[in-house]
Amino acid sequence: MDLQLIDKVAFVTGASKGIGRAVASNLASEGCDVIITARGQEELERTAAEIAADTGRRVFGLAGDMSKDDDVMRCVATANELLGDIDILVTCAGSSPGGLLEELTEDQWMQSLNLKFMGYVRTVRAVIPQMRKRGSGAIVLVVGNDGLKPSYWEMTAGAANAADINFASALAEQYGRYGVRVNTVNPGPVNTDRWDTLEKAFARDMGTDQATARKRANASIPLGRITEPDEVAALVTFLASDISASVHGAHIPIDGAQRKSLMDRDTP
Repeated sequence: MDLQLIDKVAFVTGASKGIGRAVASNLASEGCDVIITARGQEELERTAAEIAADTGRRVFGLAGDMSKDDDVMRCVATANELLGDIDILVTCAGSSPGGLLEELTEDQWMQSLNLKFMGYVRTVRAVIPQMRKRGSGAIVLVVGNDGLKPSYWEMTAGAANAADINFASALAEQYGRYGVRVNTVNPGPVNTDRWDTLEKAFARDMGTDQATARKRANASIPLGRITEPDEVAALVTFLASDISASVHGAHIPIDGAQRKSLMDRDTP
């Protein structure tokens, strides 16, 4: 299937590894030139070079912290200088601490909201004027499924992600008339370094070991396994393309129909 993405310019945050890297690689393989951002310069540059070598597309890594407005504006301005107007924005930057209410600190709550929610707001705010002016654009926010399926162990993430989903719905209503499509993709557990860290924290808080935590995660998903980054990237790439021209204001789980409550139960 031709996704009609040749020579489009994509801007992907949180893209030095995990889901963001898979998205950037997938978009480049479909013909996009890509700007990737993350906080770690060395890993970012290595990732950009590897994707460029694999796909033959222009891929630039711009170090920046999406929790800082100055960094966001600088990265977007540099992206415009390097590649021109941004056609596709995919936000993946951000992580939230897991934990139980009585153990979470105010700083942890603010860390989650500042990066996972406000980081998305800052990035969209920086990019959307050029899309509106041009009369076209695709925005895909990668927002964890805990924004749709609450979990008491994922409160900080769930609050930030629920805010992201509400934000995306409002954007879709406001900017659809200008040819800008906005959707969210909502993964559950995904086989990344980030999930490994969360799994260890979950095991700690539940008084068990990591192998049991993985069994609980798998048992919560009717498909019996967690999602792979490339599966999320394929959905994001479809939504970024004009093939999905009527998909707008949608929130699409990609979690194997996970039932969060089953993660709290012992498995055979």
